[in-house]
Amino acid sequence: MSQLESEIEEKLIKQLTMGPSQWTYRDDLKTEDDLWKNFRYILEQNNKAKLNDIPLSDQEFEQVKNQMSFPSFYAAGMWLAGENGRVYVHVQRGNERLNLEVINNEHIAGGTSCYEVVNQYQALHDKDEDDSARDRRFDVSLLINGIPLIHIELKNRDHSYMDGFYQIKKYIGEGKFKGIFSAVQMFVVSNVVDTKYFAAARDTELKPEFITGWLDRKNEPVTRLADFADQVLRIPMAHEMIAKYEVLDKDRERLLLLRPYQIHAIESMREASKHGESGFIWHTTGSGKTMTSYKAARNLLMDIPSIDKTVFLIDRQDLDKQTTMAFQSYAENDSVDVDETDNVTDLKNKLKSDDRQMIVTTKQKLHILLTKRLAGKEETGEYRKIRGKKIAFVVDECHRTLSPSEKRELDKFFSDSLWYGFTGTPIKDENPYPDMGDLPRTTRQLYGRCLHSYTIKEAIHDFNVLGFMVETLGSVNADGKVERYDSEYHMREVLRVILSCSKTKLGLGNPKGQAYEGILTVSSIPIAQKYYELLKRVKEGKDTLKIDDDIKRAMPDFPKVAITYSIDEASDKSLFNQQAMREALDDYNGMFGTHFKVENLKSYNINLNDRLARKSDKYLSRAEQLDIVIVVDRLLTGFDAPCLSTVFIDRQPVSPQWIIQTFSRTNRKFDSGKKYGQIVTMQSPELYKDEINNALRIYSSEGAGTDCMMTDDWDTVEKEFIQAVKALKITAPTPDDVPHLDKKGKKKFVKLFQEVDRIFSHLRAFTKYSEHMLKPEYGITKEEFSDYNAHYKNVLAELRADDDDQNDKTGDDHIDYDYQLTSFGTLKIDYDYIVRLIQNLVNRIDDDEDDEEFNKKIAEIREFIDKFAEDNEKVAKLLEKILAEIEEDHKAYAGRNISEILDRMRHEAVEEILGKFSEEWFCNKDIVIYSAYHYNGELSSIPSSVKETSDYKKYCESTENPWPKYKYRNELAKALKEVLDKEIVPLLR
Repeated sequence: MSQLESEIEEKLIKQLTMGPSQWTYRDDLKTEDDLWKNFRYILEQNNKAKLNDIPLSDQEFEQVKNQMSFPSFYAAGMWLAGENGRVYVHVQRGNERLNLEVINNEHIAGGTSCYEVVNQYQALHDKDEDDSARDRRFDVSLLINGIPLIHIELKNRDHSYMDGFYQIKKYIGEGKFKGIFSAVQMFVVSNVVDTKYFAAARDTELKPEFITGWLDRKNEPVTRLADFADQVLRIPMAHEMIAKYEVLDKDRERLLLLRPYQIHAIESMREASKHGESGFIWHTTGSGKTMTSYKAARNLLMDIPSIDKTVFLIDRQDLDKQTTMAFQSYAENDSVDVDETDNVTDLKNKLKSDDRQMIVTTKQKLHILLTKRLAGKEETGEYRKIRGKKIAFVVDECHRTLSPSEKRELDKFFSDSLWYGFTGTPIKDENPYPDMGDLPRTTRQLYGRCLHSYTIKEAIHDFNVLGFMVETLGSVNADGKVERYDSEYHMREVLRVILSCSKTKLGLGNPKGQAYEGILTVSSIPIAQKYYELLKRVKEGKDTLKIDDDIKRAMPDFPKVAITYSIDEASDKSLFNQQAMREALDDYNGMFGTHFKVENLKSYNINLNDRLARKSDKYLSRAEQLDIVIVVDRLLTGFDAPCLSTVFIDRQPVSPQWIIQTFSRTNRKFDSGKKYGQIVTMQSPELYKDEINNALRIYSSEGAGTDCMMTDDWDTVEKEFIQAVKALKITAPTPDDVPHLDKKGKKKFVKLFQEVDRIFSHLRAFTKYSEHMLKPEYGITKEEFSDYNAHYKNVLAELRADDDDQNDKTGDDHIDYDYQLTSFGTLKIDYDYIVRLIQNLVNRIDDDEDDEEFNKKIAEIREFIDKFAEDNEKVAKLLEKILAEIEEDHKAYAGRNISEILDRMRHEAVEEILGKFSEEWFCNKDIVIYSAYHYNGELSSIPSSVKETSDYKKYCESTENPWPKYKYRNELAKALKEVLDKEIVPLLR
């Protein structure tokens, strides 16, 4: 018999409060009134002096409650960030304004901090809420100074922890996390054997990919609830999760909780700094190094009083702004200042100032500063003051930012400082720096020991990044000569491959605005410019190479191309290079209405970065997107664009670290359709195979196996596909045989077709694949696939409607009803995506709005809504209603949250439909609405109270041909199920 959830609660609470724990169990706190009274008592105790021992009046405490009823979890996070680590509420007492301290984050595990555990909190239905909301009970909540900041939902072993996730999502949507519970920052879900955590967010923003599991310092998973509680929910760690390891992302208005490997890295740096030790962090590209380094630099300032400043040092001027803006977004509500340096004088002034701050600058500015000192051009007093500062340098991409000689020069001047390097590809004994006398040759020799590692293999294993699909194409070039790769013939062959495979690799069949991007990297600027000109000719129809008609239908304006190189790469002042770039900028300006010139190449590069990364809602529109960017070295390290799916490499391999860095541009998680990062090399295939294997060996955990990092090759996938098609045809030799299968056969058909779809999706991603291969190579035609697909949808609907089948959740017979076809199915337009587009339109409306541009955006969104209506006509009508009102009055929704408005409209529509149903059948409206929000598609999920509270007598009096009494209740239930299936489920899903 499974363990009861109440027993799991009791065991967790006992664990949290036993021994020397600082958690106290409060079984007397069950309602919101209880929690407010408890918080009031703690607040008064911690502020006796400020209150002059006079308790808060009810009116004064109402002021406090109003301040702590937050519109969003993010707003609560802004408040909890506090002022220099202290969180306040403000009370007006007569003519005096009292600043009352709520939490002091310098008092973690001591001082004024108070830690309490409550369970079975009653989130009661508020009469002012709509009738969709119901009474709920929360499992376990953790209070810091009386405020619930961590909430835990528990399931027994018969359920997945994901049930807890969806339960929390539902409760948020119902508005249960309000009042004092609106301050929650972290959620935990567990079914005892597997435990996860995630940051609080609106229900519409809460996605499964935000869930993360805990790892110990050696990156071993910690899954059991007891172990998780011991490592994460104990004090001081639970308090630190909120106070030190949470990030407020201002740009997205989202809370972010660091992942365990990020936390371990920061803790390792903190411990090292206490002992005056430097070192480096080896965290693979794509694991969130920017956020880790920000929090690490911030915490060094907060935790180590002897450190005067932290300097975040980067190499490329092109990414200076990108990194600074990311840091400033994180630091918007933090207790430290983040300053970028505009010039060398600005850097000097910031370094010599007495402010404790984080500075973002480039090594170039720092080098010029020291060069001026050595040349005797600056006053020595200023430099003596700077030299006397204890500075912690945090170096981004330390494998390449500072050469050994450059770091030695800085070490001589900043002799009392600490150095912490961040890299995804440290320089190791297998691939050392060139031998230059007594200079260090590895990252360890340069910075010190590795303080924490999280390798690419571990990140792929944990699903934090994707694996790689690699194709090594091109003619064999064993002698290493590269001249043959400079010809226009070769370049045209490369473009033929890129254009022919882009429909799959770049997802051109995805909904408009949701396709991926690709990078083409070459060995020099002249070659990059030749490729750019050749692509322009192809697109204009002036070349023998043509764009396939299927691609033109899927994406008429494909390919939208740009070229970019860094300031350093562009230092060649040749007339040809300048003129070529000028023409490319004219093309870019024409595409996007910008005004960049060669003289402000840095601004262009920043704009191009933002456009590729799509981190602003503006770039969700197809009109604002690029498809392919041609580069030499720029964007191949330190650049984060999750929608980038493919790198095409037409150059020789450079080094193991270059391979890993380049590959890692592609493997950020983006959407369900992006299964892996894709790499296509166009030169020396055998050489690339060897170099890739060597790089993966060096940069996996201690040289361990790399199987999980690479997808299967063409031969393996092709064999799997042939076998899958054969198995499908044994079960149903032709599509026409499918309807005649018995239930067991239909189940088998569905599972086999899903397997064919999965493998076929992978096969089609290879450049070798062509539709012409289907019949001769694999014994099936495109038409047969289409027919099998149509039968698959029918069979799936039949099985889904079978109650007995739906109840079968386990075993070999189980069908994955949530499986999304990727090879055959048309990708659905995402509701949240349309809402974001509408919100973006509303946010950007101003008095100077261009009518033509506005109408273009309206038309684009309406196109999405029309497509969405094919799957959900009811919600599409609500979306269209809002869009029509915006079209009529541009400012009708200015400053309003579209998601919240739509949620309210959906709930109002549900209430209206079920209100009419309740009047027709004379049953209790509240209970009918309750049943709608607990309906799972089965008749048995409709509560018996719907029938028991109905009034048969009134039903008969007002109905022309009433059902007899013995049939009335069953017909009522069946009628309600029909309304729920046809009318309500589409509104709520």
